[in-house]
Amino acid sequence: METNKLQLKNDFISDIKGIIETAKINAIRSVDFQRVIMYWRMGERIVVEEQQGKTRAEYGSYLLQNLAKYLEPEYGSGFSYRQLARARQFYRTYPIVSALRTQFNWLQYKLLIHIDDADKREYYEQETLHNAWTGRQLERQINSGLYERLLLSNDKESVSIK
Repeated sequence: METNKLQLKNDFISDIKGIIETAKINAIRSVDFQRVIMYWRMGERIVVEEQQGKTRAEYGSYLLQNLAKYLEPEYGSGFSYRQLARARQFYRTYPIVSALRTQFNWLQYKLLIHIDDADKREYYEQETLHNAWTGRQLERQINSGLYERLLLSNDKESVSIK
């Protein structure tokens, strides 16, 4: 009887710990995704401002440099010229906000937007979802040329990641 009470207590404690850990993970993911949305919205606003109703932005616009001068001192390096340019590229690469994946964080999107080939980018998106890759794991797979190795391989099973 005492063993059953102890087991019940341990199961109960484990359940409560699981609830806490899940909430922590979900909170972090929520914050990460809000960062993704922030950069997407900034990219959208930058593109709209640059183009001012035209199909293409004027060459030589110093919009991002000037914007960075205002934002970086107050908000830090996450708002540098380079980050603002990434936000713009992010919006151009993923122009539909509802298509953004809540499972991805900003690091993963930063890696994905540098892939020009849409098929290759989609491959890495699918593999990241399927394998629950972190940003570092995704970066390692991109840098190792996994996509190209799979295309060239006759034995796709031995090349793919388990």
